[in-house]
Amino acid sequence: PDKLFKQYLALLKQQVTAELAEKIVEQVREDLDEQQLDDEQAVKEAVHAKIASLIPTDQQAGRIERAPDGRPRTIALVGPTGVGKTTTIAKLAATFKLKHRKKVALITIDTYRIAAVDQLRTYANIIKVPLHVALSPDQMVTALKKCADADVILIDTVGRSPRDDARLDQLAEFVRAARPHEIHLVLASTASESVMLETIRRFARLKADRIILTKLDEAVTFGVLLNVARRVRKKLSYLTTGQEVPQQIEPSQPD
Repeated sequence: PDKLFKQYLALLKQQVTAELAEKIVEQVREDLDEQQLDDEQAVKEAVHAKIASLIPTDQQAGRIERAPDGRPRTIALVGPTGVGKTTTIAKLAATFKLKHRKKVALITIDTYRIAAVDQLRTYANIIKVPLHVALSPDQMVTALKKCADADVILIDTVGRSPRDDARLDQLAEFVRAARPHEIHLVLASTASESVMLETIRRFARLKADRIILTKLDEAVTFGVLLNVARRVRKKLSYLTTGQEVPQQIEPSQPD
């Protein structure tokens, strides 16, 4: 039907794979009757709903409760260089502290980038939360003990090239020492599908269970995000749409 074919072309234009686009429109065709298929708005809404059903999201994102094991909710962000981990950490810290009134602590191991610690310390000072620096897995354990009275601990890790196996293994040691309750792999929406999938594969040793998508404001198309979300089966936790702190971040929702 013409109205459905128009939506199919729109999906392809957004770089949704042909296979997935065909699956979406076929399911919509089965769900709607002839009268609905001739209604452009009805078709558009049906396609929208079908896409939403394909996106796994973390329904607990943004809800910070102390973990069942009695420790502060410990959240680590990992990912390649340049995807916006530190800015995202600052946004989460500000959101938890100012919006949810939680006691927040920050730990960083990113001592490789020039002024990386200073950048996060500036954010920490503005929102008045403590920042600890860990140079080794042992120091990570010590830093966690210092934060024992916090509601949530956010861990900023150093960006790593997905192809640098040695440094990824080193990063994995820090993560194991931290024993985080949540590990979020941060991906930039501007990356190609092949780069995203390769990054996810290479970072698998860190056992990330959630994905944060950053820089949606810079993305040219969004179909790649649907393709990736559909293939990796990891829950999307947060989306960021700009660099402003603490704004321009929100818990992901299928719609």
